[in-house]
Amino acid sequence: MPMATWNIAVALVGVVALYLAAAVKAEDPYRYFTWNVTYGTIYPLGVPQQGILINGQFPGPEIQCVTNDNLFINVFNSLDQPFLLSWNGIQNRRNSYEDGVYGTTCPILPGQNFTYMLQVKDQIGSFYYFPSLAFHKAAGGFGGIRILSRPRIPVPFPDPAADWTFLIGDWYKANHTTLKTVLDNGHRLPPPDGILINGRGPNGNWFTVEQGKTYRIRISNVGLENSLNFRIQGHTMKVVEVEGTHTMQTTFSSIDVHVGQSYSLLFTADQPPMDYYIAVSSRFTVDILTTTAVLHYSNSNRPVSGPPPGGPTIQIDWSINQARAIRSNLSASGPRPNPQGSYHYGMIPTSRTIKLANSPGQVNGKQRYAVNSVSFIPADTPLKLADYFKIGGVFRAGSISDYPYGGGIYQDTSVMNVDYRAFVEIIFQNDENIVQSWHINGYQFWVVGMDGGEWTPGSRNEYNLRDAVARSTVQVYPNAWTAIYMALDNVGMWNIRSEYWARQYLGQQLYMRVYTDSTSLRDEYPIPRNAHLCGRAVGHHTRPARITSSNSGN
Repeated sequence: MPMATWNIAVALVGVVALYLAAAVKAEDPYRYFTWNVTYGTIYPLGVPQQGILINGQFPGPEIQCVTNDNLFINVFNSLDQPFLLSWNGIQNRRNSYEDGVYGTTCPILPGQNFTYMLQVKDQIGSFYYFPSLAFHKAAGGFGGIRILSRPRIPVPFPDPAADWTFLIGDWYKANHTTLKTVLDNGHRLPPPDGILINGRGPNGNWFTVEQGKTYRIRISNVGLENSLNFRIQGHTMKVVEVEGTHTMQTTFSSIDVHVGQSYSLLFTADQPPMDYYIAVSSRFTVDILTTTAVLHYSNSNRPVSGPPPGGPTIQIDWSINQARAIRSNLSASGPRPNPQGSYHYGMIPTSRTIKLANSPGQVNGKQRYAVNSVSFIPADTPLKLADYFKIGGVFRAGSISDYPYGGGIYQDTSVMNVDYRAFVEIIFQNDENIVQSWHINGYQFWVVGMDGGEWTPGSRNEYNLRDAVARSTVQVYPNAWTAIYMALDNVGMWNIRSEYWARQYLGQQLYMRVYTDSTSLRDEYPIPRNAHLCGRAVGHHTRPARITSSNSGN
């Protein structure tokens, strides 16, 4: 984008914000961001490649906010391709239009901009954003999101001496365009080439601590496929928060972070004063990838030396036992002052059971992936816009079944219709020999059970109906199942997807249409005034812009 155009566009942000502000509550604070998305040459694994930068940064800038804040994020697309950002774990309550995936939001075309208007309503915790179109995630464009508790809401641990974000993930040396071409030609990708910590390779990051002080680390696995193990040489860590849920403070020597997941850990600098490795390595892979950073004691008398500490590699039982040990802290406050345990999810009868099974296969000689035999293909119009404008022929609600039927893979725009305010049980069945990781946009859910083999109704006897952790991304181990409970309290069109990004790209996803015939703003916001229209929605109209004075309080 020419600099003159960029400066004029930035100057208009305040005017646009006046139009948008009418849709949010004045009593909650506003935070404004202006981001320019560009290409740039990066060297994360020592070779030059094309990266996606936000305001010249790789990874992108971190969003720091407080529960209920209103975020206005004006994104300028200076790439040569359409672009969208999505918000992993941010629920966008009553407002799936802002979700930033193609099923809900029109792409930002090259040379254009779009202002996302988000409210982090009733949320705390550690999350991240990422580019959702094409295979852009393999080039960067991601960054951390931290939502702090409001000042009067107690947090179940003292303030740490520092609070760091670690964006970890596997990485390819090849450009994202090359990887996308491989997938488009119907082939599988080779294994990744390495692992990054905050966009850098081995020993590219240095964290200084003071003897005796306690620190918080927010970890998000922003990679493309691999589960990763995180550890600090000679130190133990307490898990204190998982994707917006305060947890029992269980101590581990290392933690498995599956792709798409986020954790908060506390550790104390209580070891002899020297430098220590921070190690991240791949799990359940034939060839183990490892990278390191350095934990430097301010009074250190010795640098790191020797090999980094080893971690678990292919041990599934170790990982599943750790996952079961991570439980909600029922007495801790969440985003509101009432305890997290005040919602007794285990006492609510479920109204529907949905079983989603992943599978690989070929369609027309090309590699595809499916859920209940349906391999998702994008429609020519975002599904949410087609639903809002009542445009026929874009999708069929009910185009994917509640259970796998065992047939061959076929392609469709799979949309599952579910009722607003229902309480459902979802089973993720994985009959493959790799770990799966599933994310549901717009929601937290309770992970009530996981085990090997085929799920049966008798598996419910193993469920944790008291203090299961609530999160938005969950792993399913090889030849195993994971069960979740979910209250469908957020109207909209929500993406359910594999976080194994090549599988998501080649069809392992669907949309869940949480529907009500109510037109009340208490249930769902109307389409944003600034929404871009594309596909068959072109020619329709959003609500007219309404100018409000800066002190109107609307």
